[in-house]
Amino acid sequence: MSEEMPLAALSAWAAAQAPSVGAVREIQQYPGGFSNLTYLIAADGGTFVVRRPPRGVGPGVAHNMAREFGILTVLATRGVAAPRPVALCEDVGIVGAPFYIMERVAGTILRGSPDPVPAPAVMRGLSERFVQTLASIHSIGPDDAAIAALGKGAGYVARQVSGWTARWEKSRTEDVPDMERLAAWLLTHQPADAGSCLVHNDFKYDNLVLDTSDLTRVVGVLDWEMATLGDPLLDVGTSLGYWTEASDPAEFRALGLGATAMPGNYTRAELWARYLEVTGRAFVPMTWYRAFGVFKVAVIAQQIYARHVKGLTGDERFGRLGRAVQLLGAFGVAGTE
Repeated sequence: MSEEMPLAALSAWAAAQAPSVGAVREIQQYPGGFSNLTYLIAADGGTFVVRRPPRGVGPGVAHNMAREFGILTVLATRGVAAPRPVALCEDVGIVGAPFYIMERVAGTILRGSPDPVPAPAVMRGLSERFVQTLASIHSIGPDDAAIAALGKGAGYVARQVSGWTARWEKSRTEDVPDMERLAAWLLTHQPADAGSCLVHNDFKYDNLVLDTSDLTRVVGVLDWEMATLGDPLLDVGTSLGYWTEASDPAEFRALGLGATAMPGNYTRAELWARYLEVTGRAFVPMTWYRAFGVFKVAVIAQQIYARHVKGLTGDERFGRLGRAVQLLGAFGVAGTE
């Protein structure tokens, strides 16, 4: 991989500062994911996972290792199936960036089009567990002081629309008219806040660790860097932004989000309806929330693509994201018509 972690420096730090980890013997970067970098390490104390921000990013919530470490520390005491944090290093002189070590949650992660393809009944069960797990996360509300401290509460929808629009404008490398149309539509049609609770903000299949012997059982939820106190329906909307169906255009399904399009999965409409049912909410249309999710996913892709355009990363996967942004923009606009 193009963003290697210096083994000797990491090993020396862990041996001195994280005795439960000890000296590190091997390190391997996980190939999946486009945001913070994740590595599997073999150490004297067993196998662990290291997280650090990628090169070429500025300060921000999504790449704040101390914040993410703190979130995991809170979740460990709230019964959420998240990795247990082990050690945090904020000294950029060790490996070139802040990082933290957490436990490794062993299991299966579904990405793209898995082989072998799980049976339709399995995917149906996983869809249901997906909704149940997200609803469980959303049951942790602002009455929990540690969760309340993560965000600002009221006005979340407006802040999200303006914030993601600003991120689009800042990271734009070329004109994408559909993204401009989508941003304008989201602004003029935005709903009122629907509540406030812990939100994951990137909840999708490939952020779930599944029991290898039972793919309908979630044993861990990963990538909490964008978790905050926010509106639960926007969190579902983000999930819908990643959720493809068999009837979607082939080029869109080819973006690598295809696991949800396999037979047996909920459709987007079914997922939305089931979430409202499980959480006891009155029906509201999913149109705006799904459009927001697609826009958000497109902006995340654009931010990563912009780093590639500027030569700040050599990961060849990032060079393909420009086309992905165009597809997502068109897909988002089509869903509003």
